[in-house]
Amino acid sequence: MASDDEMWGKGWILDCKMKITKIETEIKYIELKTPFKTALRTATHVEFVRVYVECDNGFVGVGEAPATKAITGEGIEDILNSIGSVKKLFLGLSPKEALVKLHAAQIGSSAKAALDIVFVHLLSQEAKKPLYDYFGATDLTPLQTDVTISLNDANVMLNDAKKAYDEGMEILKVKVGGDIEHALKVVKEIADALPSAKILVDANQAWSLEDSLFFIQNVKGTQIELIEQPVIASDLDGLKKITEASHIPILADEAAFTLEDVKKVLKSKSADMINIKFMKCGGVSKAIEILEYAREKKVPCMLGSMLEGPYSINMALHLAFAYRDVIKYIDLDSPLLYKEMPLELDFEFRGCKIVLVSK
Repeated sequence: MASDDEMWGKGWILDCKMKITKIETEIKYIELKTPFKTALRTATHVEFVRVYVECDNGFVGVGEAPATKAITGEGIEDILNSIGSVKKLFLGLSPKEALVKLHAAQIGSSAKAALDIVFVHLLSQEAKKPLYDYFGATDLTPLQTDVTISLNDANVMLNDAKKAYDEGMEILKVKVGGDIEHALKVVKEIADALPSAKILVDANQAWSLEDSLFFIQNVKGTQIELIEQPVIASDLDGLKKITEASHIPILADEAAFTLEDVKKVLKSKSADMINIKFMKCGGVSKAIEILEYAREKKVPCMLGSMLEGPYSINMALHLAFAYRDVIKYIDLDSPLLYKEMPLELDFEFRGCKIVLVSK
């Protein structure tokens, strides 16, 4: 069995005396400013499960998981049922013991992530450290996130991109769909109109191998930072061929849920970079395992998210400060898409800059 340091990374406490006494869930909603559209789905609000875990010393941890059935296969009821099916396993255990038992359980990755986030939140409280310190962060200078430009009519997307850039968003994640001519038009128009912007193209598995190669050939001379998951997740052979042919870095997202997936993608040279998301890998402790592997292999990563609530975004941002040497891109823009900024955030979003706020 792995040692504590190997399992939980540097800085994780070795002893945990408090015991879990209660686990409760509720469904939460946050309205969005405008509909969020990708090749996989359209959302008008963030819908998520919030989990509260109380311990015998009075500490309460909070975790969250959104409904992303198109990606993880889990809707709200699936997440609630999964948590309900295992929560008795954790009563009377320490959060550290609960983490081990959690990751041996056969439940969905999002439900697992919600509980993982809670248990880590409790561990940081027992260590009497804010999360960024608990993860080992020393550099607290502001981070930068991208902002999503939703899939839409080309003119609407161009206007949305210009508006975002004018509001200080320098990194634009442009969502495109299966219409490759539309994708070319949108990306070229945004690049031409905003030559100083960093453009990330996210196809969300919507392209074929042929479409992907056609796009890459026809955007030569256009400044693009990366192309994310152009083909269906299961087509690693196609992804590898695209990566080999591309002058633009290729980022694997849906093809890389777990550490085992990441190793398979990187060892086969099917992508240049990896997008890590709590809801795919099963939480922050599993994200740390992937980040440690990426650091060892010198592979740049994106730390991303689904459309998520403030507590899961908080956890990801605290982690991002500790792994800024590995995380080249941050895709944690959910709060920028909310109709109203929630009070639970530990951060302020100032344009693309993310600033830690003392509380």
